[in-house]
Amino acid sequence: MTDKMRVALGQYNIATDEYLTFAKQLGVGGVQFNLHAGSPDLPAADGYWHVADLRRLKQKVNDYGLRLEAIENVPRAVYMDAMLNGPRRDQQIANYQRTLRNMGEAGIPILGLNWMPNLVWRTPAATGRGGVIVTAFDMERALAGDIVDGYLTVDSAEDREYSEEEIFANYVYFMERALPVAEEAGVKIAIHPDDPPVASLGGIARVFHKPEHFQRALEAVPSPSHGLDFCMGCFSEMVYADKSNNDGVLDAMRYFGERGKIFYMHFRDVQGCVPRFQECFPGEGNVDVVAAIKTLHEVGFDGFIIDDHVPEMLDDSDWRHRGHAYSTGYIMALVEAVSQLA
Repeated sequence: MTDKMRVALGQYNIATDEYLTFAKQLGVGGVQFNLHAGSPDLPAADGYWHVADLRRLKQKVNDYGLRLEAIENVPRAVYMDAMLNGPRRDQQIANYQRTLRNMGEAGIPILGLNWMPNLVWRTPAATGRGGVIVTAFDMERALAGDIVDGYLTVDSAEDREYSEEEIFANYVYFMERALPVAEEAGVKIAIHPDDPPVASLGGIARVFHKPEHFQRALEAVPSPSHGLDFCMGCFSEMVYADKSNNDGVLDAMRYFGERGKIFYMHFRDVQGCVPRFQECFPGEGNVDVVAAIKTLHEVGFDGFIIDDHVPEMLDDSDWRHRGHAYSTGYIMALVEAVSQLA
């Protein structure tokens, strides 16, 4: 691993030759995978990832001269009862512990985690600069049922409503058992903000929709392996009552960065904030992106950055290769310029 801020390519779910070649062509040094929906590279039929599969995945990445920076999200089905205190909760936590041990044995340093039982919600897409297609969220439309299956699956509670207190208590219960294993294995767990950052959706409370919620979680279960996948887009979506979104995002970035709690970054942005926003290219949203990279440099951030969601450009692929190429190149230039001028 390197000890300075760097850019990677992420949010793909299979280590295809095309994906790894694309990463090499872009000039990044590493890749990340998002496996919320599973992957043939890491079957989880037993409820956890096996060390042989993890080693095979890492070796393929390394064969391209790339680092495997992190894996984000075990399949939701293998920890849903842990989030909702279902009958298989303890077994699912035991399986998660096995995944952590196996990742440590394979030498994969970070496992991203979200605590959203019903994942990311979006309403119908919007258009951005030059007619690019971007995701959007409008709370009024969501409450009226006008939701779409965009990046992730949209579900609602089927049996009852779940309060913030119990969803957070489930998180603490989970982390009290996962983090000691993560520390022993040398693996960090990086929690992602709620997206959209609202109090509740579909009858299920969201517990990571304000900056202070992360502080509460880190203090409830302190550990060197407990930190953030700091999604700048999600923080930008949040409402700041007495300051601009830009200042609020940078304040949060500085607070958690100074404490070494930003394990990696999703560097995207939005225009607007909850209850209504749409995604956009970096540099045209709420956040001063130059100031954001400067802040990361000032706090000594030494992790990796990915672009996360990107606009769909003309003649783009389903995965939005053109959008990823533009956004990744933009971020690489920002990091290089700030690093050289600092």
